[in-house]
Amino acid sequence: MKREEKEQLVQVLHDELDRSQAVFITDYMGLNVERITKLRRDITGADGSYQVVKNTLLRRASEGTPAAGIGQFFVGPTAIAIAHSDPVAVAKALVNFAKDNEKLEIQGGMLGKRAMSQADIQELAKMPPREVLLARMLGSLNAPVSNFVGVLAAILSQLVYVLKAIENKKAQGE
Repeated sequence: MKREEKEQLVQVLHDELDRSQAVFITDYMGLNVERITKLRRDITGADGSYQVVKNTLLRRASEGTPAAGIGQFFVGPTAIAIAHSDPVAVAKALVNFAKDNEKLEIQGGMLGKRAMSQADIQELAKMPPREVLLARMLGSLNAPVSNFVGVLAAILSQLVYVLKAIENKKAQGE
């Protein structure tokens, strides 16, 4: 690779790392091209990207980004998974793939500005998807209003029952 290509790759990678929601570092050694291609597809489907990068280029690209905090993982054969929008979906794709392919080793990562260990990434992958979390939050916000409407409706219903009972009593008395 020529110097200009390396500089361009470092710049593109720097921009991608700077905009990312999360970055996960893996050791891909022992995986064949077919397996890596499947992993790339899984991560791309989760709105992420997966690429093999030389450690020196990765160190340069991570300077000035939150990913600089995980430089200790830039050792040996390194590939990075970058979550563009939903870190949970990318973490799930990685963890699920690692279950079936023990040669993929998740070394660590970065969520926002927080460094993550392999155990942290496993826990992140257990979280429900973003849509489910949003639905739960909206349900929690909507519950007090729904309950209030239910209470008002019950009060009106009881008033109608009382008026109907009074009407029936007067009808029987006449």
